This record gives sequence, structure tokens and C-alpha cells, in this order.
Amino acid sequence: MAIEYLGLSSINGPMVVLEGVQGAAYDEIVEMTAGNGRKKLGRIIEVDEDRAVIQVFEGTEGLSLRGVHTRLTGHPMELGVSEEMLGRTFNGIGVPIDGLGEILSDKRLDVNGQPLNPVTREYPRNYIRTGISAIDGLMTLIRGQKLPIFSGNGLPHDQLAAQIVQQASLGDDSDEEFAIVFAAMGVKHDVAEFFRRTFEESGVSSHVAMFINLANDPVVERLITPKVALTLAEYLAFEKNMHILVILTDMTSFAEAMREVSSSKGEIPSRKGFPGYLYSELAAIYERAGIVRGVNGSVTQIPILTMPNDDITHPIPDLTGYITEGQIVLDRSLNGQSIYPPINVLPSLSRLMKDGIGEGYTRGDHQAVANQLFSCYAKVGDARALASVIGEDELSPLDKKYLEFGREFERRFVGQDPHDNRNIMATLKIGWELLRMLPREELDRIDTKLLDQYYGQKSSENAGSVVR
Repeated sequence: MAIEYLGLSSINGPMVVLEGVQGAAYDEIVEMTAGNGRKKLGRIIEVDEDRAVIQVFEGTEGLSLRGVHTRLTGHPMELGVSEEMLGRTFNGIGVPIDGLGEILSDKRLDVNGQPLNPVTREYPRNYIRTGISAIDGLMTLIRGQKLPIFSGNGLPHDQLAAQIVQQASLGDDSDEEFAIVFAAMGVKHDVAEFFRRTFEESGVSSHVAMFINLANDPVVERLITPKVALTLAEYLAFEKNMHILVILTDMTSFAEAMREVSSSKGEIPSRKGFPGYLYSELAAIYERAGIVRGVNGSVTQIPILTMPNDDITHPIPDLTGYITEGQIVLDRSLNGQSIYPPINVLPSLSRLMKDGIGEGYTRGDHQAVANQLFSCYAKVGDARALASVIGEDELSPLDKKYLEFGREFERRFVGQDPHDNRNIMATLKIGWELLRMLPREELDRIDTKLLDQYYGQKSSENAGSVVR
């Protein structure tokens, strides 16, 4: 029989202290009933003999030291999961907020998940098409990968996230089930409404499950939102054999919530005031992506984080880069030139790209075209630096060609309309058109056979075999 405790010892921000507790366990969920009958959920984050420190998810507003009934549930936080959750909208702890009623769950799962045995992991191979040339062509997203987007305040990462949700697919000829779990942490009301409206108007809501934690929601709730979203993703992937893309925005809000709660607990801060366990907390979230051998499904992650002061060495992007397999970096100067999406391709990469593209996946020339575009665009930077010193008119004819290539590359390949959903053939076609602006002898990253096949063609749209 569960024991119910009456009263609290102290209340400090989002945390309360309960003394005289017996049999309490770390991470155990407690149910708290205030004097007005309102119920709140909390999580035990510290146990010291008969003293328990409890994080209250919905905040401590309305709680008092007297008259609060606290009951230990004997289990960690759990989420009732079901395929019916696709097409629905939930708050940060998985409670429906779309007015469509409760979910009849198939089972309840621990939101902390179970660590995947590295031996059972399967190496990611197939790619996920986003319809965005800069991503699909140069930093391809692979199923089971974790590929973050590094952005900055004021950059269009919300619009980019919405476009990926609308356009992402396994390819035109794939018959495998694909769905998206979208989690927003600490977003403003207008941003949440933008996501809801965009998904509804584009007709993709039916295969999207949304978890929304608003900026005015309790900060503690923000810490559980990505775990709740990933719990549903793992269920759909590993038990229902679906391929799930998880988009988490904004991980900076998650980390700052962790810093705020850590400060309330009186813990000794580390870099920039963040707790010393920031790395392990981020890893516990990011490492829940992957493919399990013998299971047809997969969990792929795109975490989005805003870099404070555009500082890529800040602890949040710095630690994220250690854990994940590449990054997509948004650039403020490109955004200032009205180039969308403003992806800076040189510091961006996908470390798993090489094994999920090429013959049998995209097209045989994909890797070579990507390598050559990277190489040529790097030379554009040298030509621009030289032009800033001696003037563009004094440049050699070859340097002038590189300047023209750079402008067209940013305008036509990186830049595209927010509603332009390009397949991989269209992306490679544009890539070859841009490479033809340069002399053939400059294309030293492409095999001669591929140059013979594609360089002299007026259109490569139908060249090569089309696979997925």
C-alpha cells in the first residue's frame, strides 16, 4: 500500500523538500495534491536518508507547506504510447492539449529509455531526403544519424525545421512507414502557433506528433520534453517498425533550464554556469538515435540549437559536436543577403554521409560532386579575400570565374524557395551546371569517367540510374 505524506518541509523555486520519507528512490515520480484539489507531478532528484528533494513539473505555484498530500508512485516517469499519438499535439510531459481527448495507450514506457547495447546497433546506411539541396547534396542525412543544426538568434531555423517536417521522406519509391516526432522547448506562443499552422496547412499533421513546451511553462517541464518525445519515437521505431525523424528545438533552452535547476539546487557550476553533467545529459538524449539489428525501424535526430552570441565554442554547441555525427551551420552573413536557407557549407558536414550515398543509394557521382563543390567553394573564399585587397578588376580570369561560381552557388544551390522540394536528381543536376562554369582541368576531385559522362552534357537530369 502506498504511503501518503502530509505537508512539505520547504519550497524553493521549482523544487520542494519532503522529510520523513521511507523507501524513496532517485528518479521516482510522486503525485502531489494541493489544498485546492489540484494535482501535480514531481520527480525525486535527490535522496538523503529520510529527506527527498522533488522537482515539480508544473511548477510550485499553488503549493504550501501545509495541506499538500504527497504520494510516492514507486516507478519513474512513464508515458503511455500508441500509434494514435501521430497527428496529435501534447504539452511537454505528454498530456494532450489539442482538445481531442485522451490517448488510449498500448503500453506505458519509462521516459528515460533503455541504453542501446552497442553490439546490437546496426551501421546507418540509407539516406533521408529533406528536399533541401545543401543538406541532401553536401551533408546528407542518414537514417539512424544525429545531425544537429547550429543556428543563432534571429536566423530562420524555425522555418527550416518546418520545411524539413513538410518535405522529409524516405524517397519517392519507398513503401516503408515514415513519421516525425517534433519537440519544441521554451518556444513563444507565436512560434508554437507557426508550427501548428504550417503543419496543418501543408497536410503533414497526420504523420507528425508534436510536443510543445512554451516559454511560460514551468522550466522543469522543459527537462523532460525531449525524453518524452524520444520515448514515443523509440516505440514507433523499434516496436512498430517505422522510420522516425525526431526534431528537437531548441536544445539551448533545454540546457539553460538545466542550468537554472542546477543553480536552485546549489550545485557547483562548471563552464558558463552550466552544471558539470551537461555533457552526460546531452549524450543521454542524442544517443537514443540509431538502428537496432533485426528491427526494420530507425530513430534519426535533428537537434536544433541557437549558439549564444553566434559562438560555436560555447559549451552547448561544443559538447553537442563531440556527441553527434556532424553539424549544419547557419550563417548570419548569408541570411543578410536574403539567401534561404543560409547554410554555411564549409563548416558543415555529415560524418556518415559517405556510406549512405552513391550507387544503389542516390547516384554514382554524388560523392564526387559533393567533394568538388566543397573544394571549389573553398577557393571562392580565397578569390574574395584577394579581391578585397587588389580589387575585382585586377583578378585573373580564373579567379573571376570562381567569384561568379560562388555567387551562383549561393544563389542557386544553397538558396532555394521554402516550398521548393528538390529530389536528389535535381540537386545533382544543379551541381553539374555550376561545375560547368569552371574549366574542366579545375575539377580535380572527379574521376575522368564521370567527367566524360556528365561534364559535357547540357542536362544531366536523366543521366544515371535513379535509386530511392
